[in-house]
Amino acid sequence: MNSHQEIQRLLTRRHFFGRMSAGIGGAALASVMNPGLLAGSAAGGPAGALHFPPKVKRVIWLFMSGGPSHIDLFDYKPQLRNHHGEQLPASIRMGQRLTGMTSGQSSFPCVAPMANWRQHGQSGLWMSELLPNMGRVADDLCVIKSMWTEAINHDPAVTFIQTGHQQAGRPALGAWLSYGIGSENQQLPGFVVMISQGSGNKTDQPLSTRYWGSGFLPGEHQGVRFRSQGDPVLFLGNPPGMDPASRRRMLDATGALNSMAADSFGDPEINARIAQYEMAYRMQTSVPELSDLSGESPATLEAYGVRDGATDGGFARNCLLARRMVERGVRFVQLFHRGWDQHGDLPKQIRGQCQDVDRPSAALIEDLKQRGLLEDTLVVWGGEFGRTVYSQGALTQDNHGRDHHGRCYTVLLAGAGVKAGFTFGATDDYCYNIVENPVHVHDLNATLLHLMGLDHTRLTFKFQGRQFRLTDIHGELVRPILA
Repeated sequence: MNSHQEIQRLLTRRHFFGRMSAGIGGAALASVMNPGLLAGSAAGGPAGALHFPPKVKRVIWLFMSGGPSHIDLFDYKPQLRNHHGEQLPASIRMGQRLTGMTSGQSSFPCVAPMANWRQHGQSGLWMSELLPNMGRVADDLCVIKSMWTEAINHDPAVTFIQTGHQQAGRPALGAWLSYGIGSENQQLPGFVVMISQGSGNKTDQPLSTRYWGSGFLPGEHQGVRFRSQGDPVLFLGNPPGMDPASRRRMLDATGALNSMAADSFGDPEINARIAQYEMAYRMQTSVPELSDLSGESPATLEAYGVRDGATDGGFARNCLLARRMVERGVRFVQLFHRGWDQHGDLPKQIRGQCQDVDRPSAALIEDLKQRGLLEDTLVVWGGEFGRTVYSQGALTQDNHGRDHHGRCYTVLLAGAGVKAGFTFGATDDYCYNIVENPVHVHDLNATLLHLMGLDHTRLTFKFQGRQFRLTDIHGELVRPILA
């Protein structure tokens, strides 16, 4: 073996990256101790600076998990009452696939909404009487009635709208924003998730942590879930016998060991671990203050419908916490409200769900507006798909269900960067197909990134030999809704 071959043999991949990464661990530790030392702080994350001036600094996504019925809430079709109980015409269905839950049905009777409707605001937006408070903010809403998705079942559909892919393993939108832009507040995570259980389907589909995961991005960009009871974040408090000074010394020692390991192995996840440990330490002070609602006025608590003060863990409290988070610079807050999967007993369940979300959703928009935060904050309201116009199971005088429907559904936007009091897109007379201005899931995500100052074609991350992005190789800006 000649000397050249000997060098090649000794220079393994691990040694190469270990030598090339010398100092990276120390730089990572220095960056979390003093983020201003590095370029990728509040003005831009690890991906670099913003691509253009943003219209939106923060996003609150009120995710209605399970698929709310656009037919019963937002997409007003008075002519459906003339077709109630009639079979869905084959010319409307056009052989489109059905889920396994209704594919065996021999009858597909159309169901008109059972609640009444009314127009709201100067925009004249039609909305179900089940959402009277949302009607109050109608002139702040940008309503997309022509959303569509390729997925037909919950898990792939939620995974798709959150990560841009129906299969697990990709980063969520909030993780992409954390990676691309960074955080405004070094004391709190850039991406926070909260979950509430609705009054509707109590056996609704489970929520997987991968819906807010970082995928192949560094681990510090994953969403941090705040719990509704007990400590907001697990293991946030010091264990018995551990005082803050001792914890600081322990973290310093652990950080030094981790930086040595990063120097040796070149594993970027070690640097992510350092950053997460430091964030957890800073959150010990910031999170209790954030979660304490005692300073909120009785009028504010009443407006949101928060009951039992800080002990109430429902959607109303989460909406108020979301406002407090964006006030403190949290970049992306996502509230998952479960219970919208109404395959049966829809007339009763949807009323309960609307009572859960109507008042807090409207109060959040009004509160943000009153505080001047709606000028640079965007609120998104919607789920993974809509519901079918035909009944799942038997249609009776006072009861029915609706199956999953991804061919068209409604999403609401309010706040920075979008037109207020504006409706975009249209469906046919049966709320079954889009007839005007379709908006794909990739289009929505591309538009959200655009509003945050990011070009969805340029925000990429190289993994397994190719450049990945949230919108894969698809996505077009929905320019008509932009203010």
